[in-house]
Amino acid sequence: MKNGKLLDVSSDDLIRAFGQTTATGLSSLLAGEVSHDHIQRVLAREEQTSADLWRMVKPHGREIESEDGIVIGDDRIAEKPSTDEKDSICWHDDHSQQRTVKGITCVTCLDHSQGVSLPVGFELVRKTERYTDPKDGKEKRRADNTKNEMYRDLLQQAVKNQIPCR
Repeated sequence: MKNGKLLDVSSDDLIRAFGQTTATGLSSLLAGEVSHDHIQRVLAREEQTSADLWRMVKPHGREIESEDGIVIGDDRIAEKPSTDEKDSICWHDDHSQQRTVKGITCVTCLDHSQGVSLPVGFELVRKTERYTDPKDGKEKRRADNTKNEMYRDLLQQAVKNQIPCR
């Protein structure tokens, strides 16, 4: 399978999924035609952007768009407890579990229309600033912009992309 086609299949898998997706799951879905290692290498080759996502999903979005649609902001933490800490993999407050977890936090923008939710933008939370917490004296990380700012940027991009909504 060519890499461009693999990216299309991978994005289709993300669009149709109701839960977390994995390269192993996609390989299984493709009846082993493509190994999970190959999928990982293709996806890791270059960093994908929100604009790349929009180019992939735009045709699908145009099919479902409706003036009654809504745009939803959400975030998700993909836990990576065994991975070395860095700007994009670090400690985040997980309010659903009421504890901090190590992983990747992604802020997403979804277009929900005609019963379908389609991701139309995303931003990874990167904690690039290091500081010393005055309460406990420990070194910690923080992002240079807030999730609220990320949501506003994603919503502004949805408006620029002419996604109709209430």
